[in-house]
Amino acid sequence: MDDQAAGSAQDARSVPVCYRHPDRETGVRCTRCERPICPECMVDASVGFQCPECVRSGTGTGHAPSAALPRTIAGGTVAADPRLLTKILLGINVAVFLAVQVRPSLLRDLYLIGVWPPAPFLPSSGVADGEWYRLVTSMFTHEEIWHIAFNMLSLWWLGGPLEQALGRARYLALYLISGLAGSALTYLLASGTTASLGASGAIFGLFGATAVLMRRLRYDMRPIIALLVINLIFTFGWSNIAWQAHIGGLVAGVVIGYAMVHAPRDRRTLVQYGTCALVLAAVVLLTLLRTAQLT
Repeated sequence: MDDQAAGSAQDARSVPVCYRHPDRETGVRCTRCERPICPECMVDASVGFQCPECVRSGTGTGHAPSAALPRTIAGGTVAADPRLLTKILLGINVAVFLAVQVRPSLLRDLYLIGVWPPAPFLPSSGVADGEWYRLVTSMFTHEEIWHIAFNMLSLWWLGGPLEQALGRARYLALYLISGLAGSALTYLLASGTTASLGASGAIFGLFGATAVLMRRLRYDMRPIIALLVINLIFTFGWSNIAWQAHIGGLVAGVVIGYAMVHAPRDRRTLVQYGTCALVLAAVVLLTLLRTAQLT
């Protein structure tokens, strides 16, 4: 009887445990290094399972756990809430609008302007005076209720599907860089003493990217083209509209959107974010050129 008990104890001690979790018994081993692995550490391979180290070092033939996650057409991770960033961007715009209504003097610190007052009056303020932040703050600033209502409706209608199709990081890059491109072109071409504001540059970037995405998916493009044409008619038909922001955002949105949905799979991230970096570099260059003209 004592011999049987000793044998049972020896068998219990010989049960393998996970090499990463010593408190967990397991009967599965990595097909590459043969170390015991528990269910939490198992990575599906073409044959059996492999441990995280073999997969991470590239010696295995399986895939990393993240590789099994569902991906968008642009390679982004599918999120539980596909409109989260769109809601946040909308909330920021509304919050700034309300702040401006409560404190109108705040407006002069947020809108985009090259230099004010004009030379030779001093002191001056504006982008040419080093206030580059205005290129960003003007993207989230609205003064009139009709202006923010139209832009936020467009953001909700275009932003949600794009965020879902591109993934959050790529969508945010598209929105911000398109808005900056619109601000930079306005700064370059508009009078240095003309103030402008609004999310229109970023919204037109979403228009451009939506058109590219719909063509990529072979959807009927007539609705988005018709809506874009109507917006361009308003852009050039009405006075006091910064058409430069609309065109700058639209061009940036088309370029970035094309890179997002047409990048080759093996170099997807490099092409996508490389294109974003190039457009951002163009924004910086335009800003530097205009600043040199105004100073």
